[in-house]
Amino acid sequence: MDTEIQTSYQEKAYLLLKADAEKIAQLIKVQMDHLTMPQCPLYEEVLDTQMYGLSKEIDFAVKLGLIEREEGKRLLSTLEKELSVLHEAYTEK
Repeated sequence: MDTEIQTSYQEKAYLLLKADAEKIAQLIKVQMDHLTMPQCPLYEEVLDTQMYGLSKEIDFAVKLGLIEREEGKRLLSTLEKELSVLHEAYTEK
């Protein structure tokens, strides 16, 4: 595959994964804003399902060679930190 095309696919893959991570953070923020408690089974189910789905997307992109495994781990780690901050902010209300 042409190097320029490969780079374009890699950039697109990363941007799509990052957008999905941002959607998860926004979904959790909306749930918290609407008084869904972090200990609520629905909250935990949504969070677990969404995080699992994103991790599978990342695994797929890694297998295709579209992103490096470490890049995927950083993306998940960043999202986990952001969700932790949201959780702490909510519990301090």
